[in-house]
Amino acid sequence: MSQHIAVIGAGLAGLVCASRLSEAGFQVHVFDKSRGVSGRLSTRRGEGWQADHGAQYFTASDPAFVQQVQCWEQAGVVQVWQPELHVAGSTSRGSGAADVVRYVGAPSMTAPARALAAGLDVQLQATVQSVQRDQAGWRIQVAEEAARAACDRLFDAVVLAVPSPQAVPLLQACAPDLAAQALQAIMSPCWSAIARFDTPCDPGFDAAFVNEGALRWVARDSAKPGRPATETWVLHASPAWSEQHLEDAPEQVAEQLVQAFVALGGGEPCSVVAHRWRYAQAAVPLGVSFLHDAGLRLGVCGDWLANGTVEGAWTSGAALAAHLVQETGAPVQDANEG
Repeated sequence: MSQHIAVIGAGLAGLVCASRLSEAGFQVHVFDKSRGVSGRLSTRRGEGWQADHGAQYFTASDPAFVQQVQCWEQAGVVQVWQPELHVAGSTSRGSGAADVVRYVGAPSMTAPARALAAGLDVQLQATVQSVQRDQAGWRIQVAEEAARAACDRLFDAVVLAVPSPQAVPLLQACAPDLAAQALQAIMSPCWSAIARFDTPCDPGFDAAFVNEGALRWVARDSAKPGRPATETWVLHASPAWSEQHLEDAPEQVAEQLVQAFVALGGGEPCSVVAHRWRYAQAAVPLGVSFLHDAGLRLGVCGDWLANGTVEGAWTSGAALAAHLVQETGAPVQDANEG
């Protein structure tokens, strides 16, 4: 009889873990509080425009992840992005090095996550409030009444694939040791603004690392491959500025980030909207691939465990899945398979 595993979180780490477990023969059920999969590989859309307001691009160095990226390229869900890069302010942070190969999802950053989610049992708009274990197995409680039917079963194992500040409350009652480890990871916020223009905006670059003032990164999203032609820029605030202005109104944040963009040579947009990523980056990752309690059959994965990157999220989810598969004696999927 196949085992049921609940994966909480439909970002990249959760989806690769769920996909690997499903391919190994487990019955996998994914839960996420959002309206769509992808986590911080997120894209916002409007009439005639779109913008990646979360992760901007990713690189690949781990051999297994390089193989995965090649599979994604062959499937048409990832392309190389070669922007004209600029570094503003001190060069001690951020690099415009031409030899760095940068990848983006195509036609949006959500594409790799959507490819992983295809065929999985994913319950969206399901905010997990607690995970509880008794002698029979794991039980999950969610806030939304419409999603409760999907939780009306016992699970043999649970995987948490959410940011550490969201994992800690779920772990404290059932796995205090794991909670204490997760608490050591520190995540920083990021305010993100999407600026749209009626006419071309050309500050002399497609993207820039900004090492002074409110901004940390700006990019012409419409210059990425496969995007609509509508002139659209994404402005990311620095972690320090985002922390300082964490509770500011989005309208105020958007105005200040646009002013900083104008100072870099950008223009005044026809419209702008701001989004707060409360847990955007792993400022202090744990430096391990995953956490796991074999006795409880409870695992934790995510970029904040590894190195805070898109690659780190993928390797964390893949490593935890391989560990769970080996633990049960099921066939292990080759790391080079997509």
